[in-house]
Amino acid sequence: MAEQHRVSTAQAPHGAQLAHLFRTLGVRPGGVLLAHASLSGTGAAPELVRDALLAALGPAGTLVVPAFTPENSDTSRAYREAVAGLGDLEAAEYRAAMPPFDPDATGCPTMGALAECVRSTSGAVRSAHPQTSFAALGPRAPKLLRRHPLRSHLGRLSPMARLYRADAQVLLLRVGFEVCSSFHYAEYLTRPRPPRRTYRCVVGHKGNWVSYRDLSLNDADFGAIGSRLPDRLRAEADWASKPVVLCSMRDLVRHAKGQMSGYRRALA
Repeated sequence: MAEQHRVSTAQAPHGAQLAHLFRTLGVRPGGVLLAHASLSGTGAAPELVRDALLAALGPAGTLVVPAFTPENSDTSRAYREAVAGLGDLEAAEYRAAMPPFDPDATGCPTMGALAECVRSTSGAVRSAHPQTSFAALGPRAPKLLRRHPLRSHLGRLSPMARLYRADAQVLLLRVGFEVCSSFHYAEYLTRPRPPRRTYRCVVGHKGNWVSYRDLSLNDADFGAIGSRLPDRLRAEADWASKPVVLCSMRDLVRHAKGQMSGYRRALA
Protein backbone atom coordinates (compact mmCIF):
# COMPACT_ATOMS: atom_id res chain seq x y z
CA MET A 1 0.00 0.00 0.00
CA ALA A 2 2.97 2.29 -0.25
CA GLU A 3 1.86 4.19 -3.34
CA GLN A 4 0.51 7.65 -2.56
CA HIS A 5 -2.27 8.73 -4.93
CA ARG A 6 -2.96 12.44 -5.22
CA VAL A 7 -6.41 13.10 -6.63
CA SER A 8 -8.08 16.43 -6.08
CA THR A 9 -11.44 17.72 -7.27
CA ALA A 10 -12.54 21.31 -6.97
CA GLN A 11 -16.18 20.24 -7.04
CA ALA A 12 -18.01 17.17 -5.87
CA PRO A 13 -17.46 14.43 -8.49
CA HIS A 14 -20.20 12.32 -9.93
CA GLY A 15 -20.52 8.81 -8.65
CA ALA A 16 -18.41 7.13 -11.34
CA GLN A 17 -15.47 9.46 -10.65
CA LEU A 18 -15.65 8.81 -6.93
CA ALA A 19 -15.94 5.05 -7.41
CA HIS A 20 -12.85 5.23 -9.64
CA LEU A 21 -10.99 7.10 -6.90
CA PHE A 22 -11.84 4.37 -4.40
CA ARG A 23 -10.78 1.61 -6.78
CA THR A 24 -7.53 3.38 -7.62
CA LEU A 25 -6.84 3.81 -3.94
CA GLY A 26 -7.12 0.04 -3.51
CA VAL A 27 -10.62 -0.80 -2.28
CA ARG A 28 -10.95 -4.53 -2.96
CA PRO A 29 -13.89 -5.74 -5.06
CA GLY A 30 -15.75 -8.36 -3.05
CA GLY A 31 -14.08 -7.27 0.17
CA VAL A 32 -15.26 -5.83 3.46
CA LEU A 33 -14.75 -2.11 4.03
CA LEU A 34 -15.20 -0.20 7.30
CA ALA A 35 -15.68 3.47 6.39
CA HIS A 36 -15.32 6.51 8.62
CA ALA A 37 -16.25 9.73 6.81
CA SER A 38 -16.87 13.45 6.98
CA LEU A 39 -18.68 14.90 3.97
CA SER A 40 -18.85 18.44 5.32
CA GLY A 41 -17.79 20.94 2.68
CA THR A 42 -17.71 18.45 -0.20
CA GLY A 43 -21.08 19.26 -1.70
CA ALA A 44 -21.59 15.51 -2.17
CA ALA A 45 -24.81 13.87 -1.06
CA PRO A 46 -24.23 10.91 1.27
CA GLU A 47 -26.22 8.70 -1.12
CA LEU A 48 -23.69 9.44 -3.87
CA VAL A 49 -20.78 8.48 -1.63
CA ARG A 50 -22.56 5.35 -0.40
CA ASP A 51 -23.28 4.24 -3.95
CA ALA A 52 -19.71 4.99 -5.08
CA LEU A 53 -18.34 2.84 -2.26
CA LEU A 54 -20.74 0.02 -3.10
CA ALA A 55 -19.77 0.29 -6.77
CA ALA A 56 -16.09 0.02 -5.87
CA LEU A 57 -16.80 -2.99 -3.65
CA GLY A 58 -18.99 -4.67 -6.26
CA PRO A 59 -22.02 -6.88 -5.61
CA ALA A 60 -20.01 -9.34 -3.48
CA GLY A 61 -18.56 -6.61 -1.27
CA THR A 62 -19.87 -5.34 2.08
CA LEU A 63 -19.81 -1.76 3.33
CA VAL A 64 -19.73 -1.25 7.11
CA VAL A 65 -20.01 2.01 9.07
CA PRO A 66 -19.93 2.84 12.78
CA ALA A 67 -23.47 3.64 13.92
CA PHE A 68 -22.46 4.55 17.46
CA THR A 69 -24.91 6.29 19.80
CA PRO A 70 -22.83 7.78 22.63
CA GLU A 71 -25.72 10.09 23.45
CA ASN A 72 -27.61 7.05 24.79
CA SER A 73 -25.75 7.22 28.09
CA ASP A 74 -25.30 9.17 31.27
CA THR A 75 -21.62 8.26 31.45
CA SER A 76 -20.38 9.60 28.09
CA ARG A 77 -18.85 12.86 26.92
CA ALA A 78 -21.84 13.33 24.59
CA TYR A 79 -24.25 13.15 27.54
CA ARG A 80 -22.19 15.54 29.64
CA GLU A 81 -22.19 18.04 26.80
CA ALA A 82 -25.97 17.67 26.40
CA VAL A 83 -26.70 18.49 30.04
CA ALA A 84 -24.01 21.12 30.50
CA GLY A 85 -25.56 24.25 31.94
CA LEU A 86 -28.79 22.55 33.02
CA GLY A 87 -29.96 22.71 36.63
CA ASP A 88 -30.37 19.53 38.65
CA LEU A 89 -34.12 19.31 37.94
CA GLU A 90 -33.69 19.98 34.22
CA ALA A 91 -30.91 17.42 33.99
CA ALA A 92 -33.06 14.83 35.78
CA GLU A 93 -35.96 15.53 33.42
CA TYR A 94 -33.67 15.24 30.42
CA ARG A 95 -32.34 11.89 31.65
CA ALA A 96 -35.84 10.53 32.38
CA ALA A 97 -37.05 11.49 28.90
CA MET A 98 -34.19 9.91 26.98
CA PRO A 99 -35.52 7.43 24.39
CA PRO A 100 -34.34 3.81 24.48
CA PHE A 101 -32.07 2.41 21.79
CA ASP A 102 -33.95 0.79 18.92
CA PRO A 103 -31.60 -0.76 16.31
CA ASP A 104 -34.25 -0.34 13.62
CA ALA A 105 -34.99 3.33 14.30
CA THR A 106 -32.42 5.11 16.46
CA GLY A 107 -30.25 7.45 14.43
CA CYS A 108 -26.50 7.92 14.77
CA PRO A 109 -26.19 11.70 14.29
CA THR A 110 -22.69 12.06 15.73
CA MET A 111 -21.26 9.56 13.23
CA GLY A 112 -21.82 11.77 10.19
CA ALA A 113 -24.04 11.84 7.13
CA LEU A 114 -22.60 8.75 5.43
CA ALA A 115 -23.08 6.54 8.48
CA GLU A 116 -26.66 7.72 8.93
CA CYS A 117 -27.31 7.20 5.22
CA VAL A 118 -26.04 3.60 5.31
CA ARG A 119 -27.92 2.86 8.55
CA SER A 120 -31.21 4.09 7.10
CA THR A 121 -30.86 2.45 3.68
CA SER A 122 -33.39 -0.25 2.93
CA GLY A 123 -31.82 -3.66 3.51
CA ALA A 124 -29.15 -2.42 5.92
CA VAL A 125 -28.25 -4.62 8.87
CA ARG A 126 -27.38 -3.16 12.27
CA SER A 127 -25.79 -4.77 15.30
CA ALA A 128 -27.65 -4.60 18.58
CA HIS A 129 -25.28 -2.76 20.91
CA PRO A 130 -27.06 0.33 22.33
CA GLN A 131 -23.90 2.46 22.31
CA THR A 132 -21.40 1.07 19.76
CA SER A 133 -23.45 -0.58 17.02
CA PHE A 134 -22.39 -0.98 13.39
CA ALA A 135 -24.51 -0.84 10.25
CA ALA A 136 -23.73 -2.58 6.98
CA LEU A 137 -24.89 -3.19 3.42
CA GLY A 138 -23.86 -6.24 1.45
CA PRO A 139 -24.05 -10.03 1.46
CA ARG A 140 -21.78 -10.51 4.49
CA ALA A 141 -23.59 -7.96 6.66
CA PRO A 142 -25.82 -10.41 8.60
CA LYS A 143 -22.91 -12.67 9.53
CA LEU A 144 -20.56 -9.82 10.45
CA LEU A 145 -23.10 -8.04 12.65
CA ARG A 146 -25.11 -10.97 13.99
CA ARG A 147 -24.04 -10.73 17.65
CA HIS A 148 -22.96 -7.76 19.76
CA PRO A 149 -23.29 -8.29 23.53
CA LEU A 150 -23.38 -5.39 25.97
CA ARG A 151 -20.14 -6.33 27.70
CA SER A 152 -18.08 -6.14 24.50
CA HIS A 153 -18.23 -2.67 22.95
CA LEU A 154 -15.51 -3.32 20.38
CA GLY A 155 -13.81 -6.45 21.67
CA ARG A 156 -13.52 -10.15 20.88
CA LEU A 157 -17.29 -10.79 21.04
CA SER A 158 -18.19 -7.77 18.89
CA PRO A 159 -18.47 -7.26 15.12
CA MET A 160 -15.04 -5.65 15.29
CA ALA A 161 -13.46 -9.06 15.88
CA ARG A 162 -15.32 -10.51 12.90
CA LEU A 163 -14.20 -7.59 10.71
CA TYR A 164 -10.63 -8.34 11.77
CA ARG A 165 -11.00 -12.01 10.89
CA ALA A 166 -12.57 -11.04 7.55
CA ASP A 167 -9.43 -9.03 6.69
CA ALA A 168 -11.48 -5.84 6.35
CA GLN A 169 -10.05 -2.65 4.94
CA VAL A 170 -10.50 0.66 6.75
CA LEU A 171 -11.26 3.88 4.89
CA LEU A 172 -10.72 7.26 6.55
CA LEU A 173 -12.62 9.55 4.20
CA ARG A 174 -11.61 13.13 5.08
CA VAL A 175 -11.22 12.24 8.76
CA GLY A 176 -8.13 11.54 10.85
CA PHE A 177 -6.95 8.55 12.83
CA GLU A 178 -8.57 10.17 15.88
CA VAL A 179 -11.80 8.40 14.89
CA CYS A 180 -10.24 5.09 13.81
CA SER A 181 -12.31 2.59 15.79
CA SER A 182 -9.99 -0.27 14.85
CA PHE A 183 -7.53 1.14 17.39
CA HIS A 184 -10.12 0.38 20.07
CA TYR A 185 -9.96 -3.30 19.12
CA ALA A 186 -6.22 -3.12 19.78
CA GLU A 187 -7.00 -1.95 23.31
CA TYR A 188 -8.67 -5.30 24.00
CA LEU A 189 -5.57 -7.16 22.80
CA THR A 190 -2.92 -5.28 24.77
CA ARG A 191 -1.36 -6.61 27.94
CA PRO A 192 -1.74 -5.69 30.68
CA ARG A 193 -5.35 -4.96 29.89
CA PRO A 194 -6.66 -1.42 30.34
CA PRO A 195 -8.85 -0.77 33.39
CA ARG A 196 -12.58 -1.46 33.28
CA ARG A 197 -15.43 0.92 34.02
CA THR A 198 -19.21 0.96 34.33
CA TYR A 199 -21.37 2.10 31.42
CA ARG A 200 -25.09 2.89 31.52
CA CYS A 201 -27.66 3.26 28.74
CA VAL A 202 -31.39 3.03 28.02
CA VAL A 203 -32.80 -0.07 26.29
CA GLY A 204 -36.22 -1.58 25.68
CA HIS A 205 -38.37 1.26 26.98
CA LYS A 206 -37.98 4.77 28.36
CA GLY A 207 -36.53 4.78 31.86
CA ASN A 208 -35.11 1.26 31.56
CA TRP A 209 -31.49 2.02 32.41
CA VAL A 210 -29.04 -0.88 32.35
CA SER A 211 -25.47 -1.01 33.63
CA TYR A 212 -22.59 -3.15 32.43
CA ARG A 213 -18.81 -3.21 32.69
CA ASP A 214 -16.28 -3.17 29.90
CA LEU A 215 -12.86 -1.71 29.13
CA SER A 216 -12.42 1.99 29.77
CA LEU A 217 -11.99 2.94 26.12
CA ASN A 218 -9.52 5.75 25.49
CA ASP A 219 -9.09 7.48 22.13
CA ALA A 220 -6.97 10.39 23.40
CA ASP A 221 -3.80 9.13 21.70
CA PHE A 222 -5.30 7.77 18.49
CA GLY A 223 -4.08 10.70 16.41
CA ALA A 224 -0.52 10.19 17.66
CA ILE A 225 -0.72 6.44 17.03
CA GLY A 226 -1.94 7.04 13.48
CA SER A 227 0.80 9.57 12.79
CA ARG A 228 3.37 6.83 13.46
CA LEU A 229 1.83 4.36 10.99
CA PRO A 230 4.48 3.55 8.37
CA ASP A 231 3.74 4.91 4.89
CA ARG A 232 3.99 1.42 3.41
CA LEU A 233 0.88 0.39 5.37
CA ARG A 234 -1.44 2.97 3.83
CA ALA A 235 -2.59 4.32 0.51
CA GLU A 236 -3.57 7.97 0.35
CA ALA A 237 -5.42 10.30 -1.97
CA ASP A 238 -6.94 13.77 -1.77
CA TRP A 239 -10.59 14.53 -2.18
CA ALA A 240 -12.15 17.96 -1.67
CA SER A 241 -8.94 19.30 -0.11
CA LYS A 242 -8.65 16.62 2.57
CA PRO A 243 -6.92 13.23 2.75
CA VAL A 244 -8.54 9.90 2.02
CA VAL A 245 -6.60 7.04 3.61
CA LEU A 246 -7.04 3.29 3.06
CA CYS A 247 -5.43 0.68 5.32
CA SER A 248 -5.72 -2.96 6.26
CA MET A 249 -7.52 -3.34 9.57
CA ARG A 250 -5.06 -6.05 10.58
CA ASP A 251 -2.14 -3.70 9.95
CA LEU A 252 -3.83 -0.96 11.98
CA VAL A 253 -4.52 -3.24 14.92
CA ARG A 254 -1.02 -4.72 14.96
CA HIS A 255 0.52 -1.25 14.78
CA ALA A 256 -1.70 0.17 17.52
CA LYS A 257 -1.21 -2.84 19.76
CA GLY A 258 2.53 -2.42 19.56
CA GLN A 259 2.27 1.28 20.34
CA MET A 260 -0.09 0.82 23.26
CA SER A 261 1.86 -2.06 24.78
CA GLY A 262 4.87 0.25 24.91
CA TYR A 263 4.16 3.78 26.00
CA ARG A 264 0.70 3.24 27.56
CA ARG A 265 2.27 0.72 29.91
CA ALA A 266 5.00 3.26 30.73
CA LEU A 267 2.37 5.88 31.54
CA ALA A 268 0.26 3.57 33.72
